[in-house]
Amino acid sequence: MGAASKVTSVILRVMELISAVIVAALLGRFLYLLNLANAGSSSRIIYTEVIAGISIAFSILLSIPAKYSFYAFPIDFALFICWIVAFGLLANLTGSNACSSYWYWNTWGFYWGGYWRISPRPVVNASLIGSAGCAQWRCTLAWSFIGAFFWLISSLLGGYVIATYPERTTRVDAVDTLVDPFTSPELEKGQNTNVE
Repeated sequence: MGAASKVTSVILRVMELISAVIVAALLGRFLYLLNLANAGSSSRIIYTEVIAGISIAFSILLSIPAKYSFYAFPIDFALFICWIVAFGLLANLTGSNACSSYWYWNTWGFYWGGYWRISPRPVVNASLIGSAGCAQWRCTLAWSFIGAFFWLISSLLGGYVIATYPERTTRVDAVDTLVDPFTSPELEKGQNTNVE
């Protein structure tokens, strides 16, 4: 296990942490706004928030450049799959319309823009919502996708390191490595090693 793989692993863990924190913060803000408005939230948002929390914990835990962090490559691959599922679920909410979809107008943009405070409830359409929270929504989608590939690269790196640098299977006994000070190859040949 070389220094380059350790440095690369730490860089990947930091990027995993950054992407998970960004997604968790944006979705956390959205859930906070939903809570203020006494509105329900989508299970897709909750799933992504949970995956972000798990990713934060594992990226911190595995960021120490030790051998055990490379053995976690199955966890890295599982989190890659979880992030791809989260991205797919979020992207499916808006489809290819992103900030001009029905879900975006009635949920994300409506609550992110604070239009839930208006009484009576206004008619929700594209002209009312505009681009309220559009950048945040696109950022959430982008970082969930980017973060997934950091987990995939970590998984591939871990598998490579484990396959390339296997654990030593032979064990040297401590007794075999002790040097007997009274016997040496020179004494066995009958040579005098004392120097006066």
